[in-house]
Amino acid sequence: MAQEYPIYGRIDGPVVIIGFGSIGKGTLPLIERHFDFDASKLTVIEPDAAKATFLRQHKINHLQVSLTPDNYKEVLGGLFSEGKGFCVNLSVDTSSLELMTFMRELGVLYIDTVVEPWAGYYFGTTDNAARTNYALRQAVRDEKARNPGGTTAVSCCGANPGMVSWFVKEALLTLARDTGRDVEAPASRGDWARLMQSLGVKGVHIAERDTQARRVPRARGTFVNTWSVEGFIAEGFQPAELGWGTHETWFPENGHRQDSGCQAAIWLERPGAITRVHTWCPTPGPQFGFLVTHNEAISISDYYTVGAGADPEYRPTCHYAYHPCDDAVLSLHELFGSGQQQERHHILTEDEIIEGIDELGVLLYGHEKNALWFGSRLSNEEGRDLAPYQNATGLQVTSAVLAGMVWALENPKAGIVETDEMDHARCLEVQRPYLGPVEAHYTDWTPLQDRWVQFPEDIDESDPWLFRNVLAS
Repeated sequence: MAQEYPIYGRIDGPVVIIGFGSIGKGTLPLIERHFDFDASKLTVIEPDAAKATFLRQHKINHLQVSLTPDNYKEVLGGLFSEGKGFCVNLSVDTSSLELMTFMRELGVLYIDTVVEPWAGYYFGTTDNAARTNYALRQAVRDEKARNPGGTTAVSCCGANPGMVSWFVKEALLTLARDTGRDVEAPASRGDWARLMQSLGVKGVHIAERDTQARRVPRARGTFVNTWSVEGFIAEGFQPAELGWGTHETWFPENGHRQDSGCQAAIWLERPGAITRVHTWCPTPGPQFGFLVTHNEAISISDYYTVGAGADPEYRPTCHYAYHPCDDAVLSLHELFGSGQQQERHHILTEDEIIEGIDELGVLLYGHEKNALWFGSRLSNEEGRDLAPYQNATGLQVTSAVLAGMVWALENPKAGIVETDEMDHARCLEVQRPYLGPVEAHYTDWTPLQDRWVQFPEDIDESDPWLFRNVLAS
């Protein structure tokens, strides 16, 4: 007997998926499972001819075209001529800001997983401040301020950014309960920020360890990853970036502040994919992570700020601390060592992975219980049973896209929103069936433990959770 899945709503009008890489392919069956829509109006925009066979076999409309600044209005305007529907942007090299603005002008719901620029942005300038996610995000926030309300556009709703912002709220409620506080879920941004402040949270690591592996060794000259290689290389070459908390007493020599906007983050004059930090996940315990820039590092620090500007009353430090799969680590070493991008890219599929999980969560630290990791510990084996066409990493992303789409359908006039601003309980209710074990783990580990005493470092023992101690020498 076929399993029945909940139908969360009806999408009137066309459904357009932009991009059909690993995430687009994995999102498709979730859309088909959980929404009522006219299948004849589902279209995939994907320039790669290699994807055409799959789409043709599944009788899905396919436009083999790259969206550009010159053609996106013509292409999308033709598909959404009815002035309704849903645009699901899962592509690279397309301007999220311009696409969401156009969709809102047409009255079409919109969602993406990252603030993506047009092709050439990441490598076409030497102005590192302009290449930050802070700058990309601020442009979206400025558009939100200029045109509040209106048709919903969900910005940055994947695993991270996205799901992890919902995890932060759930972790805060867990910490409050476990420290004897009788609190209900706050109803406003200000109340959430004051809750985090009252709990003594100094910061948040988006702490991830991907242990998925295949039997075949990585071939030299091939960048192997469990999700978009192009996406990872692009963000890895951006400057390391982090939300900057009020408890910090030291400023990096290669650090830079932002001159405008919310001023919740700083950036370092160094690529994120070779900038290491100390962090902790349940399976490995202490580990190195890469300080790769992500939108959530800025949005979380911004959302939980009490006060405003560069000198608020309270703000948490926040950054990604990412240990990708071992093949991806070797790929990074080869890329940065040679100074040349590999010509061959390969994403590990659910069928070739023989072991491992993607352990993705948030590590809230500095409070009275020291540190709390809250997140998903999804294995590839379980993910393969839950949904087709994706490994564990992919399913954590695509299920967040599903949850964001459900929320947008239920809140169609919310304007431009980030996941921090959404109902985290509703979103996790939709997403949890696809996340495997979602667990809370406390640890007494701090960044000052297990250091190599034979090689003294520039650390500050007055507070183990200063970024000065988190940053690896």
